[in-house]
Amino acid sequence: MKNDKKYLFDDPKNIKRVLHILYGCCVFLFTLDFVIHRHVMHSWENLWGFYPIYGFVGCVILVLVATWMRTFLMRSEDYYDDKQRVTDLPNKGINKEGVNNVDD
Repeated sequence: MKNDKKYLFDDPKNIKRVLHILYGCCVFLFTLDFVIHRHVMHSWENLWGFYPIYGFVGCVILVLVATWMRTFLMRSEDYYDDKQRVTDLPNKGINKEGVNNVDD
């Protein structure tokens, strides 16, 4: 059976429209940075482009920390399908197939 349903981003024109809207918003926010007066607490907040650089550095740090945390938080692919762990459970309500019997 052929799927003839058309989605919003199947048309390249719609992708270009979204990108033009995104670029327009970026230019608008960039020009607002010169117009709007900011009440800053520290002198380095007055530097040109401080907030975009601060946000970019923060995102890079988050990605690096998440990558490091993945090394010790990651579980095997069949972590929840491990039958050995289910049979070793002391609960009498769970049988060997891993099904919870509420009547027991």
